[in-house]
Amino acid sequence: MKQQEITDNELVNQFIAGNQQAIEQLIMRHKRKVFTYILIIVRNREQTEDLFQETFLKVFKSLKEGKYTDDGHFLNWMMRIAHNLIIDNVRKEKRLKTVSRDDYDYDIFNQRKFHESYSEQVVVRNEVEHDVRRLIEKLPEVQKQVVIMRHFMDMSFKEIAEETSVSINTALGRMRYALINMRRIINEKQMNLVIE
Repeated sequence: MKQQEITDNELVNQFIAGNQQAIEQLIMRHKRKVFTYILIIVRNREQTEDLFQETFLKVFKSLKEGKYTDDGHFLNWMMRIAHNLIIDNVRKEKRLKTVSRDDYDYDIFNQRKFHESYSEQVVVRNEVEHDVRRLIEKLPEVQKQVVIMRHFMDMSFKEIAEETSVSINTALGRMRYALINMRRIINEKQMNLVIE
């Protein structure tokens, strides 16, 4: 049986039955999607790498413990694990972030005015980021890929060209068409993507 003909669930069952290579195939098959998803949300490569590893460790452990039911949606299940780990990480960071002056131990986040304006900014920024992700999802796959690699993975056009096996001019052209398409969609939907 060829590798691409084996479904995720068949690989899961093989892994549960003791085939260690099956989990490696699953990781290789989905690592780019999972890594990119995490990176788009956390926007920090070091944190992304940590969360990426945590995701696959949790997948591995959950499979071993029989917590995955064979419902044909392995990738979605794995993305939910990644998403939950991202949320846990954000909550943990929020608990650790306390800014205070040395003299008074004064928590600036407890000021009502600051808190309200900060909360409003966070909501607006989250809405804009959500709209940008939706916008990118509407692009053709090759354009989406170059936008993600360039803006979320901080790759140069030379690195993008090498990674996607195309010339630098092709990578630049894909970015140009992606930007044109994104502007068109923004105009059609009358979207406001400015964070004030």
